[in-house]
Amino acid sequence: MAREEYQGVLLIGDPHVEGRVPGFRKDDYPRVVLEKLKWCLQTAEEQKLLPVILGDLFHVPRDNQNWLLCELLTLFETPVYGIYGNHDCRENQLNEHDTLSILIQAGRYRLLSEDNPWRGTMAGRSVIVGGTSWGQKLPKADAFENEDDSPLVVWVTHHDILVPGYEEQGHLRPYEIEGVAYVVNGHIHRQLEDVQKGQTTWVTPGNIIRRSRSDASRAHVPSVLKLEVTAEGWQRSRLEIPHAAFEDIFHPEMQDETEEGVPSAFISGLAELQSRRTDTGAGLKLFLEKNLPQFETSVATEIQKLADEVSTHDE
Repeated sequence: MAREEYQGVLLIGDPHVEGRVPGFRKDDYPRVVLEKLKWCLQTAEEQKLLPVILGDLFHVPRDNQNWLLCELLTLFETPVYGIYGNHDCRENQLNEHDTLSILIQAGRYRLLSEDNPWRGTMAGRSVIVGGTSWGQKLPKADAFENEDDSPLVVWVTHHDILVPGYEEQGHLRPYEIEGVAYVVNGHIHRQLEDVQKGQTTWVTPGNIIRRSRSDASRAHVPSVLKLEVTAEGWQRSRLEIPHAAFEDIFHPEMQDETEEGVPSAFISGLAELQSRRTDTGAGLKLFLEKNLPQFETSVATEIQKLADEVSTHDE
């Protein structure tokens, strides 16, 4: 699609494409996430929107299966734009050993940055779509003071932003970036409240796929953020992605009780290990989370080290 034909931007949160079935999902996760990506790109084409990925296209940075990469090369026949997230790079910065670099070198994934934003016209308005990848510094407040045509600007990031509902993990406080209407952050997998700083709105839209079995995941509705250009500026809406019910994609949590009728973390954890031998070792991780606190710190630390070694070897 020619640059002048776009009517807006479609922001796609953290696909986490992977060749294995994660967590306690019981469906064909690799195919499901590819279908969701396909839906996003088809919707972008139908509605004349620039598709932009908010980082973490991949769940593991390297050694992704060849068939998965071939599927993405085909899917991105019309190049997509985006940034890289912490899961896309092993060494905190993308390099030639990371799978995403292949898509970038092939011209199928256009990496956004402060020095290399997307520039064009949407619905007759001048537009800039910039990005800041994981571990990189966000633009300063005066980053666009020299622009002559007062463009509409949206910025995409992949950071631990301090927003309501993410106070414990977040450390980067939102601030006004002069000339930027929206900062849209990936990395956080659930939709959270906006933070308004002057003329800049910080948005946390959540991701397009539910990877983990949790209450937050149960409540999350896979969707994408649509920013459409109008005469007044940006018009914002959410588009829900077709998805199955939570109960249809996750195994139920095992609940066994002790003789006193109280659920036993040890027994239920063993039940998970026996019945849910997941590709990613999620059963083992859950078992350790429930049971390590009962041991002395030194013992628990050694057990965790052994589990981490096994997990790293499996990956």
